[in-house]
Amino acid sequence: MKQPSRIALLRWFAWILLLPWLGLSLAHGEDRGLLWKIESSGAPPSYLFGTIHTDDARVTDFSPGFKQAFKESQDFMMEVLPPRDMTPVFMKQGSLKDMLRPEELEQVRQLAEMHAIQEDIALRMKPWLLAAIFSLPRAQSPFTLDILLLGMASGSGKRVMGLENAETHFGALDSLSDAEQLTLLRAALAQTPEEKARDFEAVVQAYLNKEIETIAAVDEKRLGGIPPALWEKVKFLLLDQRNAHMAEGIVRQMKQSRVFVAVGAAHLPGDGGLIDRLRKAGYRLTPIQ
Repeated sequence: MKQPSRIALLRWFAWILLLPWLGLSLAHGEDRGLLWKIESSGAPPSYLFGTIHTDDARVTDFSPGFKQAFKESQDFMMEVLPPRDMTPVFMKQGSLKDMLRPEELEQVRQLAEMHAIQEDIALRMKPWLLAAIFSLPRAQSPFTLDILLLGMASGSGKRVMGLENAETHFGALDSLSDAEQLTLLRAALAQTPEEKARDFEAVVQAYLNKEIETIAAVDEKRLGGIPPALWEKVKFLLLDQRNAHMAEGIVRQMKQSRVFVAVGAAHLPGDGGLIDRLRKAGYRLTPIQ
């Protein structure tokens, strides 16, 4: 297969970092807010910021508090740095040609074209990753909020690092069976363009208004075609399991420098979320408006 250009790699990275059908769900109770100060005795504060993986310009109207926290941080951490190649996004063997019905394959071809993915690439991608991409109402540019923050950090001379490597990040749901991954893909194929646009706008609005509880209800509605048991498994693999490793990585780095951490907002709240885990590790976390 022809190797993609650097711009293509960034576009793929933006697609796959998205995981839009997970959105910002599971945020409840008092853990409201997107930017959090992390403090401990005798050490300068670090910061934790919940992102939304989109290129929508409305999410980049940063507050003075955000700008100050970003400026005073020495290092920048995100979920994963853009990889040099995208081998981890592909199935190790086989093709969707052997897994889908003819009418489903035609849908995949049409959606791949809309999202500027070559057909041969789309047919070899992991089904769960295609599900994430195809649940978007439109093609994303490479310049999502996460990529913008990465550029800001690099441009200001901060050291940049990832909490996960590419194999771990893009292999988060590899333990799902082919049948389970196809269920996720078929749920995305079943959504109409109008449903995708409506639900995506609801997610963006909830993020802008910091009405995080709203998004949980949006996600459950969007995922009506996914069996509850499978959805619980997806949430465990994408959130609970990864949160444990992310929290450990954040703590290690905070002991060395003042760090600004940017991860999908779904990783922050709830029992087992990053806020909860860092508090249990002895840190004080307070929201910054």
